[in-house]
Amino acid sequence: MTKVKVGVLKMGAIGTAVILEYLLDERADREDIEVRVVTSGAKMQPEEAVVAEKLKEFNPDLIIVASPNAALPGPKAAREAFAGKPVIVISDAPAKKAKDELKEKGFGYIFLNADSMIGARREFLDPTEMALFNADVLKVLAATGALRLVQEAIDKVIEDIKAGKKPELPQIIVTAEKAVEAGKFTNPYAKAKAMAAYFIAEKVADINVRGCFVEKDYNVYVPLIASAHEMMRIAAILADEAREIEKYGDKLFRNPHSGDGKVLSKTELISKPQ
Repeated sequence: MTKVKVGVLKMGAIGTAVILEYLLDERADREDIEVRVVTSGAKMQPEEAVVAEKLKEFNPDLIIVASPNAALPGPKAAREAFAGKPVIVISDAPAKKAKDELKEKGFGYIFLNADSMIGARREFLDPTEMALFNADVLKVLAATGALRLVQEAIDKVIEDIKAGKKPELPQIIVTAEKAVEAGKFTNPYAKAKAMAAYFIAEKVADINVRGCFVEKDYNVYVPLIASAHEMMRIAAILADEAREIEKYGDKLFRNPHSGDGKVLSKTELISKPQ
């Protein structure tokens, strides 16, 4: 079996990056891919892009670069270190500023509007709050279908490479509508709750940008970013409720990988994926 080498480079923190490599091999039994991950940690300055050199040692067939705001110099340097190879950029809503440049240079991209910026003010954000916020972000992205869209887009590229074809790289901005389409909701109330969760999570970024970069008085910006985190918590609850509604009708869609990388699917709980 041909193995595809997948290299993942993470710069800075977005929710999707936390779980990215595991979306491709949730049971750790795929035989068609080999994955390596390098990261610059929380920092994402241009000098941090040197971690790309470490990933080059792996000689990946596909590179995924995950970071906040892919329009910034650091993420740009990281992806351009792999020019000439298939590269998919995964980022958040502010990265849309780089969309045209990415297209021109032949990079793929997946921008998740609901993978919102955190409230990064010292008066508010400690390690526990950071972890809880990212847990809520992941609940929203997973339960609405956004992470499934990411997984399926990357899987398609892997299949192209396995077949010896030039891969068609994704160019996707993940809106609420696209997320819930990938979520395959059967109950309209579940779909509505999932969309509400995604829309709320999108708005979190606007509030945190104001709280982190516009307002200067901590009496103003602390309540702002605290409110944004409360919104993300509520979004996570709504997303969870949407998934629970699908469970009650035994219509929850699942799409596990087989050992050879084929994506299977099922809905009824007591059934085998096909």
